[in-house]
Amino acid sequence: MGDTNGRVIAGGNGQGKRLDQVNYPIDVLIDKETDSLIICDQDNYRVVRWSHRSGTTQGEILINNIWCSGLAMDNQRYLYISDVLKKEVRRYQTGDKNGTIVAGGNGQGADLNRLDWPTYIFVDQQQTVYVSEHNNRRVVKWNKGAKEGIVVAGGQDAGNALTQLPYPQGLFVDTLGTIYVADSSNHRVMRWPKGAKQGTVIVGGNGQGNGANQFSHPMGLPGNEVAAPIRFSINANSENDQTTTNHCQPPSTPPRALIETIDLRIPILVTIDFHSSHLPTNPNTEGSPLYLTPQ
Repeated sequence: MGDTNGRVIAGGNGQGKRLDQVNYPIDVLIDKETDSLIICDQDNYRVVRWSHRSGTTQGEILINNIWCSGLAMDNQRYLYISDVLKKEVRRYQTGDKNGTIVAGGNGQGADLNRLDWPTYIFVDQQQTVYVSEHNNRRVVKWNKGAKEGIVVAGGQDAGNALTQLPYPQGLFVDTLGTIYVADSSNHRVMRWPKGAKQGTVIVGGNGQGNGANQFSHPMGLPGNEVAAPIRFSINANSENDQTTTNHCQPPSTPPRALIETIDLRIPILVTIDFHSSHLPTNPNTEGSPLYLTPQ
């Protein structure tokens, strides 16, 4: 890291539906097995793969006719995709176009067997699926094979109390079951220990703004596709046109901007390649490629 210019690795040919274009890429993950990026190309209703190989000029459609909002991959290389319109999360084997429902799929609603506007997702080593629900203002946990989810954060309507998550977005779950979630409309990142009834603010929470202790609608948290300990968060700060980094423990110094005042309309998500399928306990990100998905 340290390069403030970056380079285009997918799209960059204007808004459109051609295979060399993307339209509102809202989530991305790194598939190290195929040396490629898998991108949630939301407004083209598809999930595409872009190879890292030299000379790549267009993507490959993996899943079509899906209004995806979140991606995850487990340690067996199953791909998980949240579908906003169908109110569900599906798991896909390599080459599978249909997938299997692993969360929701029972229509829109607040019942525990339903989802309402599922966005970002996280999958742990037990294939437990965690889902941020925009309209239900909660994070739900779906154990493998479960018919309904368990509310593990939020679910207390809109507000800025420590029990509330008005619009949860990106999330990460560590090996202890602690949940880290971007609380977008409260301009903060929250930590919810396993079984806790309320969270704690670990970054932001000082109103909307571009101050060193503020966020403006944080969206994405980087996480490994298989759960591993992580001690920091990097947040796409969507209206301040910057990304910031900060330790997940309560900070002694304000977060610093990694990239700021750059030509990104809205930076949505940050993904970091640590050149490893697992993140180290205290990862050193220097020299690690950082991928941004702008609107």
